[in-house]
Amino acid sequence: MEALAVRLSGLDPYVDGAIRIIGFYDTLMRRRVDLPALARTSAGLAECVTGIRLHGTGRVVRFSPLGTEAAGPPGEVSARAAVTLDEEEIGEVWLERGGTGSPLDEVLLDRLAIAVAAAVERYGPARTTMADPALVELAVSSGAEEAARARALRLLGFAPDAPPHVVAVRSAGPALDRIGAAVCPGRPVKAAVLAGVGVLLATVLDRTAFPAGVRAGIGAAGGPEQAWRQARTALRFTTDRRPVVEHGELGALALLAAVPSAVVRANPDVAALARLAADPEGLATLEAYCRTGSLRRAADDLHLHHSSVARRIDGIGRTLGLDLTDPADLTRARIALTARRLLDGEGEGESEGAGGAGGSEGAGG
Repeated sequence: MEALAVRLSGLDPYVDGAIRIIGFYDTLMRRRVDLPALARTSAGLAECVTGIRLHGTGRVVRFSPLGTEAAGPPGEVSARAAVTLDEEEIGEVWLERGGTGSPLDEVLLDRLAIAVAAAVERYGPARTTMADPALVELAVSSGAEEAARARALRLLGFAPDAPPHVVAVRSAGPALDRIGAAVCPGRPVKAAVLAGVGVLLATVLDRTAFPAGVRAGIGAAGGPEQAWRQARTALRFTTDRRPVVEHGELGALALLAAVPSAVVRANPDVAALARLAADPEGLATLEAYCRTGSLRRAADDLHLHHSSVARRIDGIGRTLGLDLTDPADLTRARIALTARRLLDGEGEGESEGAGGAGGSEGAGG
């Protein structure tokens, strides 16, 4: 084979250069060099700034031909190539030569892309859809050691110093992997099911892109373990009218999630709502009135005349023992309605038991 390569190189200088480039990268791959080493040696070979970017972490590595990290904004890119692993595009490589570039740049970038994919596969996998629940659980569990959590995040394709968004999901329609693809299009997102609740770890998040039939709670904290607790709490506050809730939007309402369910059930206002639950129209009227704070706006929501809503609210007030035209009693009704919803969603609460691994039923359709 080597003799054939020598004969071919003698016939065509381009073939000679291509063979040398292929051998150069074969040597680097045998030595199992990391991404900075690949960028540094490639920049020296190409005699121009060379860059590597991974979509999963957003990490960018750029080196100059002098062997130092390239400073300042990127220059004019003369050629680029996609990095693929398991038929997925996980990043890109490029040369900042400017102009038309060199005839051998395509060969160089092709081999560099292969070497980058091999390095990513060795040091941590690229984007996938459904992930190993055990790894995801380790990444978000409050009981995990930081070293173990960092390793789990790296194996999932996330940089420990750039933690992903964490989302808790309940879906009556789309499967969990489709939800992940919708809210994090074209970027790495990991999906798994823990204790019957879907979890998404996403590099970016478009909260407006959740499909119909999906309820989602979004954690606000930087650390994945705290963000997962917050996401499960936010999920409990979702409703048909408000299917996506960010924990940071809850403010003081989040305190209600910490009240033990037995205490909530024993509260007289919450117990009174149970008497109203047998009347769906009455409950819907109360929710509309509490949400809008106005008889007329509630009537618009319910497509009723405001006098009809006024009669209903008067009767509901008598059932609950509240004067719903009084601001203090209206606040009590709002808190009772919210607390009642939290009882319905207490399975997604902040208890550590919600972090255990579980099946997919109910999480992804």
